[in-house]
Amino acid sequence: MKPLTFNQLWQKDGSVHKDAPRWAKSLAEIRKAFPSPFKESPDRLLEQVTKGIKKLDELKQEVGGPAFLGRPGSFNPKGPDYKKAREAQLPHHDLGNLDKILEETINHSVDLFKGLPNWNHPLSMPNVIPPANIAAIIAAMMTEVFSPNIIEGEYSWDVEFSELESAAMLARLIGWDPETAGGLFTFGGSGCYFYGMKYALTRVLGRESRFKGIRTEGKILVSQQGHYCKLNSTDWTGLGMDHIIDIETDPETNVMDIIQLERVMEKLYKEGTPIISIICTMMTTDTNAVDPVKQVREMVEKYPNPHGYGKPFIYCDAVCGWSWLVFKDYDFEHNPLEFTREILPFIKQNSEAVQELVYADAVGCDFHKLGWAPYNCSLFVMKDYEEFRRLMCRPGSDYLQERTEYNPGLYTLEVSRSGSYSMAGWATLKLLGYEGFQAILGHILEAEHYLRRRLAEEKDLVCVNPDDYGFVTLFRVYPKDVNADAQYQKELAWPDCLDQLMKHNRLQAKVADKLWEWFREGKKFDLPKDCFDYTPYTSYTSGFRPTEYNPEQSNPNAVIYALKSYPMNVNINYNSMETLIEMVREARDQVVKEGWV
Repeated sequence: MKPLTFNQLWQKDGSVHKDAPRWAKSLAEIRKAFPSPFKESPDRLLEQVTKGIKKLDELKQEVGGPAFLGRPGSFNPKGPDYKKAREAQLPHHDLGNLDKILEETINHSVDLFKGLPNWNHPLSMPNVIPPANIAAIIAAMMTEVFSPNIIEGEYSWDVEFSELESAAMLARLIGWDPETAGGLFTFGGSGCYFYGMKYALTRVLGRESRFKGIRTEGKILVSQQGHYCKLNSTDWTGLGMDHIIDIETDPETNVMDIIQLERVMEKLYKEGTPIISIICTMMTTDTNAVDPVKQVREMVEKYPNPHGYGKPFIYCDAVCGWSWLVFKDYDFEHNPLEFTREILPFIKQNSEAVQELVYADAVGCDFHKLGWAPYNCSLFVMKDYEEFRRLMCRPGSDYLQERTEYNPGLYTLEVSRSGSYSMAGWATLKLLGYEGFQAILGHILEAEHYLRRRLAEEKDLVCVNPDDYGFVTLFRVYPKDVNADAQYQKELAWPDCLDQLMKHNRLQAKVADKLWEWFREGKKFDLPKDCFDYTPYTSYTSGFRPTEYNPEQSNPNAVIYALKSYPMNVNINYNSMETLIEMVREARDQVVKEGWV
């Protein structure tokens, strides 16, 4: 029989001809695994997504269960054996049974979530990882259906509004003119940092540096509390990690020492060495440090770069602090949301501190941290969008046409830009608004206040950041017979107590490891009625701050270890905090029993 031509392969109803070649019959089956191009009832995608979400939901525990997905024993509590991944091979399928293959693929996808921490669980309080809100989840999922590429309007159309409107909202919060400011969503806080670094290099060294390369040994000035991604950005931009100058911070407040900053800037000014960027930290993972941006701006005006170089660039790493901007116009006198009076001064303090973002040239904002959006979702906001576009623009591609007035792919690092970032961030802003953000942020401080009050009541526990009302409570546990507060004060101030400090630092680390072990095992405990019966998922720090006699951190052992509570989860309650206290003590007792010294 004569082979069918291409136009004969398909029937009028869209089905494949019975005599079509095998590839066409396979394609007909594969089409079932793609969303329908037209309206249909029932909708295949909707059915499969519903099945997948239901199966994922089945991994949650019953009320009061442990804070991970999947039944205890359904995964290795010591961690996945990632070496097995090398055994994977592309499967040989008989596509005649595609429905079964699709179901198995979805089931296997769900299995990969077994053992993952449940960020929504009231016992989940690790480092800066909150649950995502429903509007952001759905908005991000929508982009997976139709794949808008926000490099240009042609490929994203109105989805571009999600980026443009988000940037306008953030610009207004910062205090910039949304007509001249702008923003780009990118791959996390490191992406924002990287954008800031490249923008700074180009503005200071000139646009020609993009063609000739970095040939000037400019400097990056950043506080000791600055995020370690400063190493990534200086490395990957080609400036070099050796060109970072760390500015000392106040041992109590962790804020950049403006006096030392001025000394460094004056020295570089006299040497004729250009400053590429001064990076201000606007809250960190472990501290509530907010650098004085206004004073930094004054230093930039006082110590200009040598002739031929652009003005030093001020980038604010506000990925952890930007959301406090929502309290800018809050009526603290009448307190309409009725926050506890004790925490109002701290809310006001945090709000006032971040108002200095207005003096920056660019700001990095994470939505997957203090925006309660899915990972990852970050917005790089710049004060002068046209300057950024002009400095970073490059020639277009022959196969891309500028069919709309907004085409950021001509000056972004990424030439494929998922709309999931911008849709998730935009949906979060639209959903929460001022009051939603205020309520969630206030809840964090209310939960912290409760925990800190409880810690102050216990002889063997001490809060080590009592004056720091950011997003984390740091505390230490001591043996039963030790007065925690008195012992900690000695370890903090007395060099003669270094051995004791190191010993009790080991205790914090071992307690944290024991809590992790019990959390992963899903071990059940018989705790008081105000507690859950499982271990909280928490974190710890092996260097919250140096001791008072080690301000320059020359002795790596003279630092403070601490356990953490990060109550960013909207489902955290007082039971969560009572459980944390009980389980820290349980872990301490077990570690002491095992011989922790």
